[in-house]
Amino acid sequence: MNILGISAYYHDSSACLTRDGEIAAAAQEERFSRRKNTPDFPRAAINYCLQSGGITVSDLDCVAFYEKPFLKFARVLTGHIGAWPRSLDSFMTAMPLWLKDRLSLPLTLKDDTGYDGKVFYIRHHLSHAASAFLPSPFENAAIITADAVGEWATTSCGTGRGSEITLDREIKFPDSLGLLYTAVTTYLGFEAHEGEGKVMGLAGCGRPVYLEKFRRLAQVAEDGSYRLNQDYFSFYGGSRMYSPRLEELLGPARAPEGPLDERHADIAASLQKFTEDLLVRMARDLRARTGLEDLCLAGGVFLNCVANQKILENSGFRNLFIQPAAGDCGGALGAALYAANCLSNKPRAAAMTHACLGPEFSQREIERALNSAGLPAPRLSDGELFERTAGLLAAGRVTGWFQGRMEFGPRALGNRSILGDPRNPEMPRLLNDRVKHREPFRPYAPAVLEEKAGDYFELRAPSPFMLLAPPVRKERAGLIPAACHADGTARVQTVGKPVNPRFYALIEAFERKTGVPIVLNTSFNRRGEPVVCEPAQAIKLYLETEMDALALGNFLLEKKPAAGARPQPDGGGLNG
Repeated sequence: MNILGISAYYHDSSACLTRDGEIAAAAQEERFSRRKNTPDFPRAAINYCLQSGGITVSDLDCVAFYEKPFLKFARVLTGHIGAWPRSLDSFMTAMPLWLKDRLSLPLTLKDDTGYDGKVFYIRHHLSHAASAFLPSPFENAAIITADAVGEWATTSCGTGRGSEITLDREIKFPDSLGLLYTAVTTYLGFEAHEGEGKVMGLAGCGRPVYLEKFRRLAQVAEDGSYRLNQDYFSFYGGSRMYSPRLEELLGPARAPEGPLDERHADIAASLQKFTEDLLVRMARDLRARTGLEDLCLAGGVFLNCVANQKILENSGFRNLFIQPAAGDCGGALGAALYAANCLSNKPRAAAMTHACLGPEFSQREIERALNSAGLPAPRLSDGELFERTAGLLAAGRVTGWFQGRMEFGPRALGNRSILGDPRNPEMPRLLNDRVKHREPFRPYAPAVLEEKAGDYFELRAPSPFMLLAPPVRKERAGLIPAACHADGTARVQTVGKPVNPRFYALIEAFERKTGVPIVLNTSFNRRGEPVVCEPAQAIKLYLETEMDALALGNFLLEKKPAAGARPQPDGGGLNG
């Protein structure tokens, strides 16, 4: 049974193919179009999924869409009418998009792909819930989903049992923890749907001294349910998501790219603490009501690895499964699995142990890309590749790592990564200056051999998808200063040998040279660009930046270090 799942028209469009309940392929449209977080209909992602599965649209049993467009349209209309006439500009922008594409998915499918079969529309938060529970290792589990907004729901709680999912509690728009976090993100001068992770990083540099003021923004009940004080927000009524009253409460908003100071860090820390406390309270209530020991999480809110860690530590649940593509792109996967398991009443397939579901390229294809770029290179054996790359990392060289299938979701997990030495305290600055050009307060992730993770981090469970942020063990922090955030935590990725044997072998080789079973891992892209998909994109980024080396399949490129080049000390401060 072949089912195509689609997410589109809001942000981070994607497609997913399941075959007899197994996830066969999944990818975000941005990786092909090179438009980050694109909301466009995922033509290229669909083509990739079909080609990867060796099928055509005529082989599809159905298509599953990740939400119900007419319900969402009703909410959009209601919101604009409620905010009229302040919402006029937003209304004039939104309506052509809805009338052109968003209400006519079957026609778009037929025009773009030739498919004219069955289409199922799955409620947005049900798609999120399915993306977390159905590929989890749990037979029965509690479920929480939280994001900005779907059709009406913004937060949902329920349970999954076998191939059944029940969401029995929900919070509806305009009450939304996701929108609150995004509104404050824009208040702090960062971009919506892009800057929330930056705020999470900034929070580690501050203190939650504004927490009492944040409690004026929402009324939170004992069970974690909440209502926003709409006096502070403007979700439809203007060009900003927050009202002037938020500036009266917290002070002047920061201009985009403006200087960052202690106040901004403290506001971020207060937002983060408020979010963590609310989610832990909600999870504790769900644990008490269901009696279940396992919890599944999805929705963009749960890309917040610091909050996830607090839930694991303080909610009473023993185990978590967090969908690695927790945001809207994961809705395509959830919709496909819901159709495959719940609508069809079929048993679930094996648990999702990795997110490497995107395109891969043969050694021959990689060699052609190198030759086309005028960069012929010898092909190394696996052992030579791992040893030489580990040697480069141990010598402080910033190295691209392009291997196997591209990851699905926002995290690079060892197949489309840029790597560095976690022992070098200058490595975050070097990564920023040479390639990433990110804000210097943002941390980089340690990728650690799974069986050695407990030696370095206070980690209760594996973190294969880089979605937990445990404390670094104090006695080990001095060994890996580049992996430690300002608050003493690290966004850990645990690497298991069966799941990613090549990345595991590289880290093993690095450990043999240094005694440390960890490399620093960040996504293979520059600020504002999607992660690379194809060899030619990786080569282009390597040539256009000061990356020192690139391991592309079994081929290794190296640049000669500049004569006498030495790292310069950091100037300090939140802006570097």
